[in-house]
Amino acid sequence: MSQHPSDAPAVASRGVLTTANGNPVDNNQTSMTAGEYGPVVLQDFHLLDKLAHFDRERIPERVVHAKGAGAHGYFEVTKDIAHLTCAKFLGKVGKRTPVFARFSTVGGEQGSADTARDPRGFAVKFYTEEGNWDMVGNNTPIFFIRDPIKFPDFIHTQKRHAQTHLPDATMMWDFWSLVPESLHQVTILMSDRGIPDGYRHMHGFSSHALKLVAKDGSYKYVKWHFRTEQGIKNILPDEAARLAGTDPNYATRDLFEAIERGDHPAWRVYIQVIDPEQALKYRFNPFDVTKVVSHKDFPLQEVGRMVLNSNPENYFAEVEQAAFSPAHMVPGIAPSPDRMLQGRLFSYTDTHRHRLGPNYLQIPINRPISGTNNHQRDGAMAINGNGGAAPNYEPNSFGGPSQNGLSAQTHARNFVVQGEVARHTYEVTDDDFAQVHDLYNLFTEEQKARLASVIAGSLSQTPVFVQKRQLQHFYRADKDYGRRVEAALKAAGSKI
Repeated sequence: MSQHPSDAPAVASRGVLTTANGNPVDNNQTSMTAGEYGPVVLQDFHLLDKLAHFDRERIPERVVHAKGAGAHGYFEVTKDIAHLTCAKFLGKVGKRTPVFARFSTVGGEQGSADTARDPRGFAVKFYTEEGNWDMVGNNTPIFFIRDPIKFPDFIHTQKRHAQTHLPDATMMWDFWSLVPESLHQVTILMSDRGIPDGYRHMHGFSSHALKLVAKDGSYKYVKWHFRTEQGIKNILPDEAARLAGTDPNYATRDLFEAIERGDHPAWRVYIQVIDPEQALKYRFNPFDVTKVVSHKDFPLQEVGRMVLNSNPENYFAEVEQAAFSPAHMVPGIAPSPDRMLQGRLFSYTDTHRHRLGPNYLQIPINRPISGTNNHQRDGAMAINGNGGAAPNYEPNSFGGPSQNGLSAQTHARNFVVQGEVARHTYEVTDDDFAQVHDLYNLFTEEQKARLASVIAGSLSQTPVFVQKRQLQHFYRADKDYGRRVEAALKAAGSKI
């Protein structure tokens, strides 16, 4: 639990208050004025410095994943996969690596409710001896879209209307109905799985395939799965609405208090391993993030266990300034051709440079424990000595860091890319609906009824032409799915 005021140290033990430049403050209660009645004088540095810092205390919130919670812990290898990767942190059973995890909602702002119907971000920073690896995923194994050029448009539909500044169901459903590949994720979102019961009771997924690269440069594609040991729990709509009004920070509180009382949440970590030749011959594009790769075709293989056992000392320093990016990789881990992943490799790091500054990786929560050794200099908040008198270019004749020549460990060998450079479009096929059909038929009758009711509650707020267009997708996935949603829409007063 956070410190209670009665537990605070006595005033005498706190030390002397200083300005930001270390000057002792003689009076923190009264501004310096010209005479008893003022005005305030410009030379009162403490006043001006205090106000100027206060004016800048809020950095821009994240465009997505703005509301979140985080914790420290460790990852421990439980199964030997050294034959698959040269990554040192995965090289030995029993090896532990410190981690920092951040969980979040996606669409809401900082002040939004933790119980929103929304996917949850699931990001883990591994502080390895070769640098930081960020596993930046979600609590679902898929996503709404499969091409990064659609991402800004999609996120705009999850935010506020340009005129009313209100969340707008028409924006969402208009986009989804025009982008049928979204139906798989929409079905998960609108189902009982759409509102996790806090952050401890949900799985995490890389969603994208990544590469594990061996010492000889050979590689396999893998998908990462973090399976909660606390068990899956979700919240139904009425309870979610109640909590939004009575405890909007429910998930943040639950994670913090569980760790404080010693109930440390844990996840078993698995991978699906796909040979490059298998990927080429698979029945659909295995790099399409709107689809799952069957566990029957590629069974889960245990890798390790993640435990979160320590809360942050300061939320802003550790959670708000934590900067995750799928581009943060280490030798032995490399990207796949997944289009969405390729776009994220740029976008996440670009966001951090905008939000936190060009030296965001010097912030302690983001700084690799292995240290850094490069020629990046200057820019706002360069706080690491800025390279001192060493040359800031390479090659040079005066020492300093140079390349190791081991490109195969990071990038994998024999990765052939060929074909015409063009805007290769995806065609909507039955494959885009087959997994929705399978998912829908995993639900019980009660869950199907609730799914239809939740969809209708939102979709009924949109123009009839949007409702009709979206209904076609439900029917194409499963006739019963379409019938239930249509009936629920009519019951909600729709004129379809």
